[in-house]
Amino acid sequence: MSMGRPLAYDPEKALDAAMQVFWSRGYEATTLQDLLQAMGLSKSSFYQAFGGKKELFLRCIARYREKIGQGLIELLGNSGSAREFIERMLLNSAAEARRPNEARRGCLLMNTATECAQKDGDIAGEVSSGFDGLHALLCRAVRRGQEEGAITREVEAEALAGYLISSLGGIKTVVKSGADEQRVRDIVAVTLRALG
Repeated sequence: MSMGRPLAYDPEKALDAAMQVFWSRGYEATTLQDLLQAMGLSKSSFYQAFGGKKELFLRCIARYREKIGQGLIELLGNSGSAREFIERMLLNSAAEARRPNEARRGCLLMNTATECAQKDGDIAGEVSSGFDGLHALLCRAVRRGQEEGAITREVEAEALAGYLISSLGGIKTVVKSGADEQRVRDIVAVTLRALG
């Protein structure tokens, strides 16, 4: 029995390349030609492998969620305390503030929520799942910080996790708008003080 022709491209690399394009340009501004060029695919191979632009975008969001989520889980595991994890997570945005303005991309999930999640239920579902995963991880970190005595117990972990997501979104937006590293560090310091 024939196994069929082997793939002439690496699907994982193609997906990562597409994710980078969407992340830089946004969903609506990304053209099929942008994707074909970045992924190194012909039009027929693209449609055969990914179905279409929207289907590919949904897979890119899922991949982004997986990569970012795994990175944060590792960061939490490697941090000496929950407070250290939260500070490092927020300060990662300061590294982006060192790049030229055109290289500051923010967060793909947050960008997508702003750009088109309200227009498409499938995209909204992927974005919502991403935020749910981030919220659950931050709840875990906050509860750990409360047990360690470094984060206030006067506010529920769920509310503090939501506050951290909104703070992270604000920091990402300020970075995209051109804030320098010191300004980001000042915002992070205020955010951490609010945790108690």
